[in-house]
Amino acid sequence: MAINLDKLVGFHQSALAIRTDRMEVISGNLANANTPGYKAKDIDFNKAMESAMSAQEGQHKLGGGSLARTHDKHIGGDISSVASNFEMQYRIPTQPDTGDGNTVEVQAERNRFLDNGLRYQATLEFINGKVKGMKKALSSGGQ
Repeated sequence: MAINLDKLVGFHQSALAIRTDRMEVISGNLANANTPGYKAKDIDFNKAMESAMSAQEGQHKLGGGSLARTHDKHIGGDISSVASNFEMQYRIPTQPDTGDGNTVEVQAERNRFLDNGLRYQATLEFINGKVKGMKKALSSGGQ
């Protein structure tokens, strides 16, 4: 019986990729907090996950990715990032404009960064637990 790692961690792998990209976007917002005219950006995590999961389901139905397989025993793959299937959005500010056109709200961005980081860590812990369980099952429960 073949072990399908995509079924084990597929959803969480996509979540990690999107959370990583979201951290980069939020850190870019924080780095440009004093840049006149800079517009704060964000990634809608739910939409990005829907896109990633539908792309992943489509690959499983088609039996591979976008790479050409020249032999039946070659492994299929996808050269594009799972997290690159999302649409970047501009954040709507909750505070009035300070006059320079910058929409970055530093404290709110820090809170989003911390929240995203905690969710990233929780996903890593979940994947770690899944892998430990798989290793234990493969080693016959340690006996």
